[in-house]
Amino acid sequence: MNKRFAHFLILPAIILLITTLNAQCLAAQLVDRVVAIVNDDVITMSEVNEAGKGYFRKITDNAPPSQLEDALRRARSEVLNTLIDKRLIALEAAKQGVTISEGEVQAAAERMMASNNMTREMLDAQLGQMGMSYDSYLDTLRNQILQSKLVNYEIRSRLIITDDMILDYYDANYTKHISSGGYYLMQMGFVWGQKTGDTDSSPVQYADKMDAKKRAERVRKLLVNGQDFRMLAEKFSDLPSAVDGGDLGVFQKNEMADYMKAAVLPLSPGEVSEIVETPSGYQFFKLLSSQDGQIVVQASFASVKDVIREKLYDQQLKEQFDKWVSRIKTDAYIKRL
Repeated sequence: MNKRFAHFLILPAIILLITTLNAQCLAAQLVDRVVAIVNDDVITMSEVNEAGKGYFRKITDNAPPSQLEDALRRARSEVLNTLIDKRLIALEAAKQGVTISEGEVQAAAERMMASNNMTREMLDAQLGQMGMSYDSYLDTLRNQILQSKLVNYEIRSRLIITDDMILDYYDANYTKHISSGGYYLMQMGFVWGQKTGDTDSSPVQYADKMDAKKRAERVRKLLVNGQDFRMLAEKFSDLPSAVDGGDLGVFQKNEMADYMKAAVLPLSPGEVSEIVETPSGYQFFKLLSSQDGQIVVQASFASVKDVIREKLYDQQLKEQFDKWVSRIKTDAYIKRL
């Protein structure tokens, strides 16, 4: 073949190859473009896409088409914020000399599987449904353990809950002063008919009603055996008062429904009523006091002291953790691109 002719054949091929490679590099740059700088480190778009792919897939499958773009934009921003926090934690851990071994991460994963009676295959299946690999899960677990170690180092060791703080909380939340003629009540209720409709007389309706009664009987038995009313109400009661530990406050006699009067009026302070049927379920009450002008103690100090200590500890931990994270972010250079 003529050398000059061969040269003309090869030259376009080389140009095409260079153009293709340039296009591929440009595409890679677009996928991996830097979306945030955290001190001397960077976060790329591919990291955001990998970390949030399960979340993004769920949004894509469920969001209305007209809202999809905006929903994905917000989701990417949330994932990016999470990655920034993880990067800050890793940098702070390095600064403080806090480390975590692969053995610790694997041991934590095995404990999680054991506590949930899961095999590795079951975990992989669940992670797959969320669009997450086992390695990604281990990375998340590693960050959680690292954060826990940092919190222990920076915060937990400095938290102090004094007896005076516990007493102040007890006085403010477990004692109340009632006025004349009042009945200070606590309540638990177990509702039926929510799933089947309260006008249905079918066997399903009856079974739902009996289930509510059995739940009421079981929880009342726990209460009679010495468990705390507040804790049980928060955990088991179906009524709005559950968020306050079943605390209804003070009722006058003329303010009570007939079923409430029937349950409450025969009681002496401290006693728990029998279970009574209401139009929508089963309830029972505890009478704290029916004396005029009395200080009502909702629970003994000894029975709730540890609960209060834990609650105050959690409150302080959250406050100090938020301040700690805010300080780290203030001290760091963070730029979203």
